[in-house]
Amino acid sequence: MVASRVWGTAVLAVSAYALNIDTARAQTPSAPSSVFAQASQLSQSSPLQSSPSQSSPPQPAQSESGSHRSPHYVQVPDDDSPVQPAELTLAETAIEQKKYEAAEPLLRKLVERDPISYEAWFDLGFVENALGKVDESIAAYRKSVAAKPDVFESNLNLGLQLAKTGQAGAEQFLRAATRLRPTSHVNEGHYRAWLALGDVLRQNQSEEALSSYREAASLQPKEAEPHFAAGKLLEQEDKPGEAEQEYKQAMALDPKSSDAAIALANLYMHGRRFPEAEEYLRKLQVERPEAGIVKVELGRVLAAEGKNDEAIAAMVAGIKLAPGDEAARRDLADVYSNAGKNDLAEAGYRGLLLAHPNDAELHRHVGQALLRQKKYAEAQQEFLLTLKLKPNFGEAYSDLAFAAGENKDYELAIRALNARAKFLPEIPITYFLRASASDHLHDFTTAAANYHLFLKSADGKYPDQEWQAKHRLIAIEPKK
Repeated sequence: MVASRVWGTAVLAVSAYALNIDTARAQTPSAPSSVFAQASQLSQSSPLQSSPSQSSPPQPAQSESGSHRSPHYVQVPDDDSPVQPAELTLAETAIEQKKYEAAEPLLRKLVERDPISYEAWFDLGFVENALGKVDESIAAYRKSVAAKPDVFESNLNLGLQLAKTGQAGAEQFLRAATRLRPTSHVNEGHYRAWLALGDVLRQNQSEEALSSYREAASLQPKEAEPHFAAGKLLEQEDKPGEAEQEYKQAMALDPKSSDAAIALANLYMHGRRFPEAEEYLRKLQVERPEAGIVKVELGRVLAAEGKNDEAIAAMVAGIKLAPGDEAARRDLADVYSNAGKNDLAEAGYRGLLLAHPNDAELHRHVGQALLRQKKYAEAQQEFLLTLKLKPNFGEAYSDLAFAAGENKDYELAIRALNARAKFLPEIPITYFLRASASDHLHDFTTAAANYHLFLKSADGKYPDQEWQAKHRLIAIEPKK
C-alpha cells in the first residue's frame, strides 16, 4: 500500500478543454454617394497547469487557462498491492519528470502482465494523452475504471477525455466523479468535476448545467470561473439580468481577469447599453493597459456608438498589442469602411486575404472598398473571384451588377442581375440597373418593362433615378 501518495507534479495542458464561453475559447466542454449608396441596397445586408503539494492545497486555475478541463496526474493508492511493481515506480518517476516516452513502454509491459492493475492503466491513460494519443488514452482510462470503478481520478479523467472528443459517456463518468472521494484535496477535485459536468450539460440540459456551476461555486467560493460560466449560460438562455449579476460577481472575485468585464460589456452592447459597456471597458483599460483585447473590445463598443475615429484609435492600439487577433483586424477593416476610409479598409481586407485567399467574404469586402474608390474594373474582378469561390452568393451578384454597369460592361451586369434573381427577390434598384443596362444595349423593350417595374416599386425613395426612368420612358417607348 502506498498510503502517502498525493497529487503528482505532472499536469497535462490540453487547451482544447477550454470552455466555449466566449469567442476566444475552443468549443469543448472539458480537462463586428448617391447612386452607390442606393445600389448597396441590392445586397439587403451591408458588409459590414501547476501541481499542488499536500501541505498547500491547490488553487484552481482561472477561467483564462481552462486547466479545470485538463486531465491531472495523481498517484492513486493501490490498496490491493502491498508492494509496488518496479515498472510502476520507474514509470511514475518518468511521468513526474515529463519523460512520457520512457514511461509508456514500462506501463505497457506492466498492464500486459497485470491487466487488472487500475493504477497502471490510469498512469498509462495520462501518458498516452501527453503523447497525443487520445484514443489510446481513453481506452486506458476505461480499463482503469473497469478494474476499479470507485476511483475518483480515473472517472474524472475519462469523463474529461470523452468530453474533449465529443464522445458519449462523458456525463456518466463526470457524475460518478462528483459522488466519489478524491485521493487528496477533496474540494478542489469535486470543484473540477462539477465544473466539467456543467460544461457537458450546458448544450442540452441548461438547468442542470447551471446547478453544476453553482455546486462548483459552493466548493470554491473565491473562484470566479463558475460565475463566469453561469453568466454565459444565462446569457444564452436570454436571461440578461441574471447573467449580469453572475458577471459582476466574477469580476469582484477576479478583478485582474478581463473575461468577465468583456462579457459584461458585450452583454450591454447586445442590450444597446453602450455607455455602460464603454464605462466598464475604459475602467478595465486603465487597470490593464497592456491587454490588447480590452482595447479591441472598447473599439467595438465605440464603433457601435458611431464614434469611428475613437474606435479606430482603440482598435489599432489593441491590435498592436495582439497582432494575431484576426477577428480584431477584420473588425478594424469594417470600421475603416464605415468611416469612409476605403483605402485603409482595402488594405486591411487584403492583409487578411494573405492568410485566407479563398475567403469569398473577404474578396467581396475588397471589391466593395474598390467600388467606393471608383475603381470599377478592379472591383469587378474581385466580385468575379468572389462568385467563383461562392457561386450561390446572391449579395455578391448585386455588387457585380453595379460594378459592371459602372464599367460599361452592360451584358455582364444583366447576367449578374439574372443570376441574383435565382437567390434573392427583386428590389427597386435591381429593376433600375437592369433597365439602364438594357437601355445602353438598345434593348428598349426590356428597358421599358424594367423602368416601369422600378417606378411601381420605388415609392418616391429614389427621386433621381425616378426622374431618369420617367424621361427615358418618354424617349424609348413608342408614341401612342
